[in-house]
Amino acid sequence: MSVVTPEKSNELIITRTFDAPRALVWKAWTDPKHALNWWGPSHHPAVNVMWDVRSGARWRNCLRSVETGDLLWHGGEFRKVVEPELLAFTFAWEETGERGIENLIIITLTENHGKTTMVLRQTPFQSLLEQEGHNEGWNNTFDRLATYLTKVI
Repeated sequence: MSVVTPEKSNELIITRTFDAPRALVWKAWTDPKHALNWWGPSHHPAVNVMWDVRSGARWRNCLRSVETGDLLWHGGEFRKVVEPELLAFTFAWEETGERGIENLIIITLTENHGKTTMVLRQTPFQSLLEQEGHNEGWNNTFDRLATYLTKVI
């Protein structure tokens, strides 16, 4: 179950608890071979994940529409990496206009009795429409992550 709490009008916060240890959730986030299995919503799954998770390194991923086959490239830079608890990275779609505006994502992971609580914070958004699109996309993506984690435990 996800909880979205907009503390600021241009910020998205999603909290999810996964039935998996933090080390595994960290590995799913940081190993491209794992991320390829869950990154992107079900209607736009990842077809390419390129990243080297360390501060200052660039990353780039590609999603493909299951309906049209259109490709959606996006990427950014890892700003701070603290294994196994924190990932901070920039995110931008490779498009012009509002969708191409770079924002910051901070992922925190905490473990409690073998389960992992993940909090995603993403900001800023220029419009409620873009924020709602990311909310839908991330929640669908995290549903896929939850399913994937049950397969690799």
